[in-house]
Amino acid sequence: MEKKLMLIINPAAGRGAYKLNIGDALQILDAGGYRTTLYYTAAPTDATRFAAQYGAAYDVVACIGGDGTLSEVIAGLMRLERKPRIGYIPMGTANDVATTLNLPKNDTVGAARRILSGTPHPYDVGGFGGKEYFAYIAAFGAFTDVSYATPQDQKKALGHLAYVLQGMASLSKLETYHTLVEYDDGVIEEDLLYGSMSNSTSVGGLVRFTEEMVGLGDGMSELVLVKDPKTVDGLGDLVGSVLSQSYESEKLIILHTKKARFTFTRPVAWTRDGEAGGEHRSVELCNYHAPIEFIF
Repeated sequence: MEKKLMLIINPAAGRGAYKLNIGDALQILDAGGYRTTLYYTAAPTDATRFAAQYGAAYDVVACIGGDGTLSEVIAGLMRLERKPRIGYIPMGTANDVATTLNLPKNDTVGAARRILSGTPHPYDVGGFGGKEYFAYIAAFGAFTDVSYATPQDQKKALGHLAYVLQGMASLSKLETYHTLVEYDDGVIEEDLLYGSMSNSTSVGGLVRFTEEMVGLGDGMSELVLVKDPKTVDGLGDLVGSVLSQSYESEKLIILHTKKARFTFTRPVAWTRDGEAGGEHRSVELCNYHAPIEFIF
């Protein structure tokens, strides 16, 4: 039986590399029984609008783009009562979600094949401030502005290296935020260098959590809080702990929670899935337990 697939394409993602093999990918999907309709984004939030307005008519909604494009698609589908399954053809720079799901990166044909051969899995979605959503992470603090602050021409020319260079340039700007964190099992009040709520084994393409630490459809999100390391040596020890996946630093707190409220003494900038999320003095985050099925 023929199935309907909606393919939302961000033509700017991956430096337009998808164009090289898009015909082969569509042929593979067609041979696998999918009648595919293409939707091209031209401006921010187009992917959300397409998914919300037309997604219910399809068996699968997939996208070609980076984590930001996928985030927009999921936000659109969250507005639907009947949510189609999601497929993903990653063509971004950090590709955190693709890393978590072990999907082929910047490989249009390989990812199209995975839509056919993959298995639908329950997938949690994050809620931000009661009105917005995130696919895998909401964060504030050190380096979280690197993704959207990196100039687009650098992203196109340097790829992931652009993020690394921008992050190095941010070292002199590190600051801490006095934060009250209320979560399922308690309250924490600390001066934090970084905080996040996530559903991913990969953050920024650099930090990796073990698969045992993350359940993508378990109804729980990972709450990560980094205390002020006070000294350069303390920061070095902290970074070494994270990159080695030991997570033994006394400055690092990792918890599992369904919801968390962050309250600050002043407005603090947030990111959602690598994109600007506005400044907030107080924001509530939550985990929507498996509202969608993700094919991977």
